[in-house]
Amino acid sequence: MTQLSRYASEVPPFHVMALLERAQQLSAQGRDVIHLEVGEPDFETPEPVMDAIRDAMAHGQTGYTPAAGLPALREAIATDYRERFGAAVSPGQVVVTPGASGALQLALAALVNPGDGVLLPDPGYPCNRQFVRLVGGQVQPLVLSADKHFALTCDALTDAWQDNTRLAVVASPDNPTGNMLSPETLAQMARAAEQRGGMLLVDEIYQGLCYGQPAGSVLSQSDNVVVINSFSKYFCMTGWRLGWLVAPAELVPAIERLAQNLFLAPSTPAQYGAMAALEEASLTILEQRHQLLARRRQCLLNGLAHLKVPVVSRGDGAFYLYADVSAYTDDSFAFCVDLLEKAGVAMTPGLDFGEGHDHRRYVRLAYTCAESRLTEALHRIERYLESL
Repeated sequence: MTQLSRYASEVPPFHVMALLERAQQLSAQGRDVIHLEVGEPDFETPEPVMDAIRDAMAHGQTGYTPAAGLPALREAIATDYRERFGAAVSPGQVVVTPGASGALQLALAALVNPGDGVLLPDPGYPCNRQFVRLVGGQVQPLVLSADKHFALTCDALTDAWQDNTRLAVVASPDNPTGNMLSPETLAQMARAAEQRGGMLLVDEIYQGLCYGQPAGSVLSQSDNVVVINSFSKYFCMTGWRLGWLVAPAELVPAIERLAQNLFLAPSTPAQYGAMAALEEASLTILEQRHQLLARRRQCLLNGLAHLKVPVVSRGDGAFYLYADVSAYTDDSFAFCVDLLEKAGVAMTPGLDFGEGHDHRRYVRLAYTCAESRLTEALHRIERYLESL
């Protein structure tokens, strides 16, 4: 029998995928399942983006591009930073990647040696831990307090910094809590990391999905930082698998060499679509969808307050709320399985999002379906809780 690598043997399951598989089985059996577990809104890729992709394919634009992406797309991304966020980004700082996951892998490969520590907020996106381990880095959980709504501060980051810490990876807005950090706070963190001989990497893949405050970027305040982003979330291009990173110019040649060796090039049709995604016709559609998400967020906040299920994060961005169900269970995975089977509502157990403390008391709810479906889900949850 072939022996697996230690890395492959130790990678934990993504627990929500088991719930998603079961939800799909129930749907195939004719059950009506409401999906609050999936980090993907029910919006199709905007039509101007699809038109650009179809046009590119019709004109034979299907071969490799440069490893760092189409020059025109790199220029368009840099222009977008200047015009929408007031950030002085040059095209030469931009590397287009196969999804934000590809961007993070390139950044980690460029910055982290085996044994280097990487600070990761806990709770946080679980795959980031595995990307750090893939390059031999040491995961250093930055455990956040539920009493403070899982909010990250610069003091918490500097207190967690260790002698071998090389990089801190933070997100704004973040997954699973939806919490946000101001560009000024992120710039303060970048300075603190630099003073300690390290660097800050900011995940901005939910940029644009903000409620009650404008979208921003750390790049408007600091240039000694690496930023990763994606066309998946705000731009509704999840299946096209296209992201990008922005890095200080001196890092880009090494990142580009890594891209050549690891990925060859990003998807060509998707890159032509991405250029259209940054144009006014698409941005108008996307802003309308952003407003829909804002109404869905309020619907879910109101419903959970009525059910007396505490939302433990501020949830100012992305499309997630992080809620405490410990009044009903000490095992949120079992809770989510039972809720799915009995009420036909799927959500994500907190078990996926942290290693540093007990996330079995929390669930993540995604408001990625229509308000009518959210309202029905809340009614089902209410009946389920009453039955316990």
